[in-house]
Amino acid sequence: MYALVLAGGSGTRLWPYSRSSKPKQFLSINGDQTMLQQTVARILPIVPIEQIYIATGAAYTELVIEQLPGLPRENILAEPSGRGTAPCIGWAALHLRRRDPEAVMAVLSADHGIERGDLFCEVLQAGEKLAQAGYLVTLGITPDEPSTGYGYIKRGADLGETSVQGAYQVAAFVEKPNAVRAKEYVQSGEYLWNAGMFVWRADRILEELNSHRPMVAEALQAIDVTIGGEHERHALETIWTTIENVAIDVAVMERTSHAAVIPANLGWSDVGDWAALAEALPSDETGNTVIGTHVGLETRGTLIYGNGRVIATIGLEDLVIVDTHDVLLICPRARVQDVKALVAQVREQHALLT
Repeated sequence: MYALVLAGGSGTRLWPYSRSSKPKQFLSINGDQTMLQQTVARILPIVPIEQIYIATGAAYTELVIEQLPGLPRENILAEPSGRGTAPCIGWAALHLRRRDPEAVMAVLSADHGIERGDLFCEVLQAGEKLAQAGYLVTLGITPDEPSTGYGYIKRGADLGETSVQGAYQVAAFVEKPNAVRAKEYVQSGEYLWNAGMFVWRADRILEELNSHRPMVAEALQAIDVTIGGEHERHALETIWTTIENVAIDVAVMERTSHAAVIPANLGWSDVGDWAALAEALPSDETGNTVIGTHVGLETRGTLIYGNGRVIATIGLEDLVIVDTHDVLLICPRARVQDVKALVAQVREQHALLT
């Protein structure tokens, strides 16, 4: 099996710790290793480093080289610009198909937290078995709460084709629900969180792109003839801006009749914003999550993310406090989704701080 790690996001919602020059996947958020390093280390028991590919923005190539010194340089796929996951995955699939016509590829995100690494590897291997049978496999996270922050997958008929985990046909992909609908989904036991992790044969995903997004497939075919040659980069930069900006879920997974899902309770977390990070980390008896040094009176349910200075608080509840060397962010925990909009405003006035 091969692995494609998607590491091109800007990580805006974890600003000011995550910046455009060094997004969250290249930072140590919840451990000694960076999120990218953790992701690669997690799959090394089943995927050798020579078969791991990293897709990232061209500006981050040196960060990948620095953080993954054992990774072959040719395994870094530097996108000229972000065009959504479908073109990126398609481009990687072209490389893998040339290297191994029967290649099975796992598609993973560089910014997910997973507590049960051994089980994760088992689930990927179960996905590999299904992928070899022609399925496009997605990993469905068993929900532990009625979250409105994730899309959901409704499972269909039991496939019964893997002995490691139960596997099901996908009945439907569902957009992020409201609170009432999310509660109904979880209570039904038929729905899983859509974590955006996949396993499929490289040639199969290219076939599906050709069926459901022929214009994307046509552009990829023009790149394919140059892969491995001296003109690949020029062709990529010329064609890339013309490719539709579309996610693989929209381009293929919501349309295909060959989608399968493997439910998994992995201790998964999408460290997408400060509230998600707080939920992924341990908290004290007052519900505070502290990274750094904090002294507080009557402070509850607050995330304190420090940078060397002592942070002292009185009478605070349900806030996010992030202190970096040049920016201090304070916001209600319930409004962390607005950090992205705040960054856009900061960029207009203080571009170097974003």
